[in-house]
Amino acid sequence: MKFKKIIKKVVLYFIAIFIAVLVLMPFFWMISTSLKSRGAMMSIPIEWIPKEITLDSYKKILSIPNFLTSILNSFYLATTTTVVQIISASMAAFAFSKIKFKGREVLFKVYIATMMIPFQVIFIPLFIIMSSMKLTNNLSALLLLQFFNAFAIFMLRQQMMGISDDFIDAATIDGASQLRIFISIIIPLARGTIATLAVMAFMGSWNDYLFPLVMLSDRSKFTLPLILNSLSGQYSSQYNLLMAGSLISMIPIIILYMFMQKYFKAGLQVGGIKG
Repeated sequence: MKFKKIIKKVVLYFIAIFIAVLVLMPFFWMISTSLKSRGAMMSIPIEWIPKEITLDSYKKILSIPNFLTSILNSFYLATTTTVVQIISASMAAFAFSKIKFKGREVLFKVYIATMMIPFQVIFIPLFIIMSSMKLTNNLSALLLLQFFNAFAIFMLRQQMMGISDDFIDAATIDGASQLRIFISIIIPLARGTIATLAVMAFMGSWNDYLFPLVMLSDRSKFTLPLILNSLSGQYSSQYNLLMAGSLISMIPIIILYMFMQKYFKAGLQVGGIKG
């Protein structure tokens, strides 16, 4: 019986390693290609490990006009959107879960129902609104469109519904205000979900392509996905350059996930809590 358990564990580990290798292989190929010269990419047999490592592709892509500016634009949008989205969603979730007021459940259901509206239906009205406010070709338009997120409110409300009201009652007896309760009690207890949503919000804004494509026309205001897409046409045969740009775009997401990973798994599980 013990021998069978060992065999089963070995097989499971083997399958897990095999899947991990398959998943990591494209990523390894990207790194390898970005470190090759243009001629080495066409060599046969394929060089998985470059014979001569060069950083020319990184130097070239960083020297492309507006590339560094696009990184700053994307970082500004992703950071600002994440911070404001988390603040607005946590405050709304606190109100929907812990503050009793008339019509609370109806209002929450109506708000969540907006998640079922296809994005394509509201895209043209949003563009018209931004145009009438003279916010097209402006980074502020992208911020306004991503400040509020119904999914984030739903996730945080589910987490906060699981927080005992005894904490709030005790703080209220001690004279704590609603703001104090929100900052000192609710936020620390919901940090796992907040960290998960922060990663998702940052990643969503960082990788957003469609909204910037429609809203922005000035190249100096382009975000990183737009610049990378323009490179795919101008440098379509220089795969080392394209891979270098793609890897640069992945670095902030990887770093953020490394710092948030211990909260990420726990935060994803709150959707099953009964609200």
